[in-house]
Amino acid sequence: MHAIEENVLSVSELKRLRKPVRNINIEHKENLTRLEKIALFITRRVGSMGFFFFIFTWTFFWLGWNMLGPEELRFDPFPAFVMWLFISNTIQIFLMPLIMVGQNLQNRYSAARAEADFEVNVKAEREIEAVLLRLERQNDLVLKVFERIGEK
Repeated sequence: MHAIEENVLSVSELKRLRKPVRNINIEHKENLTRLEKIALFITRRVGSMGFFFFIFTWTFFWLGWNMLGPEELRFDPFPAFVMWLFISNTIQIFLMPLIMVGQNLQNRYSAARAEADFEVNVKAEREIEAVLLRLERQNDLVLKVFERIGEK
């Protein structure tokens, strides 16, 4: 038991070592640059079903109009669709790096949250050890009291 007591900190020592709890959500948002905020905004929007339906509707309209619309009003007639291929490839070329930037920022945020969780766990472990030590001391005292009562 004495070996355990040496490794366990007192309540006052625990309070002295206690760091204020950090709000990782606020810290993360405050540390983002304007470009990083834009990248996250785009990543959230592009990774949504709304964006998928928008692109699907746009593609359906583009292809339908250029296949079935009045011939004099078709701007990218069937079977070429060259303009659509150019636009869709341009969208992909621009979105791919933006999505990757957003994912990297989200990973950085996840790592910061994990680090904060670890700090809280270490703090809780120290405090639990201190409580257990106090309980062991109380048990020893109660046993000594019972022994004295039994002797009388």
